[in-house]
Amino acid sequence: MPEVLTIGEAMGLFIAEESKPLKDVQQFTRSVCGAEVNFSIGLARLGHDVAYVSRVGADPLGEHIIDFLKENHIDTAYVMEDEEHLTGMQMKAKTQDGSDPLVVNYRKNTAFSYFKQQNLQNIDWQGVKHVHATGIPAALSDSCCQALEKLMEDARAHGCTVSFDPNLRPALWPSQKVMVDTLNNLAAKADLILPGLNEGKILTGFEEPEQIADFYLQRGAQAVVIKLGGSRGAYAKEKNGKHFPAPSFNVEHVVDTVGAGDGFAVGIISALLEGLPLAEAVRRGTAIGALAVMSPGDNEGLPNRQTLQHFMEVA
Repeated sequence: MPEVLTIGEAMGLFIAEESKPLKDVQQFTRSVCGAEVNFSIGLARLGHDVAYVSRVGADPLGEHIIDFLKENHIDTAYVMEDEEHLTGMQMKAKTQDGSDPLVVNYRKNTAFSYFKQQNLQNIDWQGVKHVHATGIPAALSDSCCQALEKLMEDARAHGCTVSFDPNLRPALWPSQKVMVDTLNNLAAKADLILPGLNEGKILTGFEEPEQIADFYLQRGAQAVVIKLGGSRGAYAKEKNGKHFPAPSFNVEHVVDTVGAGDGFAVGIISALLEGLPLAEAVRRGTAIGALAVMSPGDNEGLPNRQTLQHFMEVA
């Protein structure tokens, strides 16, 4: 039985093999992407049982995604197949200087955008301890947003802890105000909030990490961990007032920044599930984030337990 649930859109990913404008690239490597996909893979590699809640098209990309999830030891019992709508996809440029690569999404009217609250009826909550949510599904359609909200509420009703990574995608929202209001409403249903510093500034209107943390702590969160970016590490504050900085791990060469935040969430949540204190959990999060940016692709750098332990010992 899964101990963790997450919900999101899994998409086919086509990664450019040539460092040139996407319009000129002729060769791509196929993979699977999605913030929640990355999170699921990271947890599974550390030995945690995780189930993915999603909807894909009954098409070759959707079939590949289901196979991919199973190969990565992720429970697909709650991944639905849609006969009428196609699976979403993404194209990603190749960069060589460590900058964020250009990403182009094709996700309008995709199978997942038709996900609705009723699709959650068959979830078996026995054994589930934690639900991890991001703000991305809320941006895709009203029905996705309602389903995400219900999943978080159901998790609380069943005694599960809930984490929330805002994961801002401004281009998917009709306005910044709608984005801010919706995501802050969802954050109020979570125990652990994981914004980036710039995300926190947009969502709360505050500039300093402690102010951002206090904004969410005052709205019900038990802990807030803010990703400061690059070599600055992270800042954490708990409901009891305890707060601390977390240094980053040394990164020799940034290859691909996509997925680093998902790896950060993997580190924190896996450690908390194992009963470790927040300070150790955040340290694990910064370690996995560092490993993620040193590998190509969205989830290739997410480590197994042996790789993680070695990196944290020698770094």
